[in-house]
Amino acid sequence: MKLVKLLANLGYGSRSQIDRHLRRGEVTDIHGKVLGERDFPPHDQILFKGEPLDLPAPLTLMFHKPDGYTCSTDDPGDTIYDLLPVRYALRNPILSPVGRLDKDTTGLLLMTDDGKLLHRLISPKHHVPKIYRVTLDRVIEGHEEALFASGELILRGEDKPLLPAKLEVIGEKEAFITLEEGRYHQVRRMFAAAGNHVVALKRVKVGGLALPEDLAEGEWKVLTPEEIELAGKKS
Repeated sequence: MKLVKLLANLGYGSRSQIDRHLRRGEVTDIHGKVLGERDFPPHDQILFKGEPLDLPAPLTLMFHKPDGYTCSTDDPGDTIYDLLPVRYALRNPILSPVGRLDKDTTGLLLMTDDGKLLHRLISPKHHVPKIYRVTLDRVIEGHEEALFASGELILRGEDKPLLPAKLEVIGEKEAFITLEEGRYHQVRRMFAAAGNHVVALKRVKVGGLALPEDLAEGEWKVLTPEEIELAGKKS
């Protein structure tokens, strides 16, 4: 692969833009040598404007999604890509969210350009649990745990029952809920069916991978192979 194509695939610009970066001497090796189109040292020895290149595909990030941002470039208003380096939305293949969080939901969002990993993490067939912390408008009454665990709850407008979900009550109006699927606004609709209203929702864990306390809202980190393996851990 030529250097121009590599940089374009990593989202550093179009091929014409990469050509201009090369002519300006903005692509060098770790020793300071200015690179041209025909130069191609090892990936980990290439610098773009003095910074190491992002990893090539497959790349997987953990992002701490804040409130008020949507997960698609097709959605109106602010999106998660506004908080990430522009190049992440321009990569080929693009870094896609692994199971979208809606605009008003915060917490752990994985992003990857690995199609097989994405499918494994979001398909209900693989039983990868996602844990959410829920804050409710009204006191939990006690019948919700059995309702959600029954495997018989059918949401309004649907005809297929939900997979069993686990509810762990941690306060009068707070609980953790564990799902193995991700239907549209599922947690909010489940509590609506139980006669309550979700006022705050945060995803805190995917598989065996938890959101770190020191990863602030709007921040992200590149996952190691060991962390990716944790994320795919089944219940």
